[in-house]
Amino acid sequence: MGEPVRLALHHTSSSLRWMPDLIAAQGRQVVLIDCKSRMTSRASRRHVIERAAITAHLQLVAWTQLPLYYIFDNLDLLTPYDALSYGQEGPRTTAGSGTPYLLVPAGQSMPFEDVFGRPGRLLAA
Repeated sequence: MGEPVRLALHHTSSSLRWMPDLIAAQGRQVVLIDCKSRMTSRASRRHVIERAAITAHLQLVAWTQLPLYYIFDNLDLLTPYDALSYGQEGPRTTAGSGTPYLLVPAGQSMPFEDVFGRPGRLLAA
């Protein structure tokens, strides 16, 4: 999606606003990946994910029948279901988008290698 479309979608409530960043394949396994750069607190060791993104991603998983993973800077993985199950509502803030979000303990994450093997084996499209 081009930048003008992304900017326009940012001002809507459309689920397209939260399209994953990548579609990746390993052999015949296809997955959706949403990269979460700088979305982990070093102090609290919790990952941050917008609640609206989780809702949109759960709908996308149901529609496409493909798994979706959030991948954080340290290569921790969470699924939208993990985020919904283990996350706690974050405090209301005017920083960032200002929308409701969930805080998920990093200890609930899966290591990248447990799902995909060693990094460098995925083919992204």
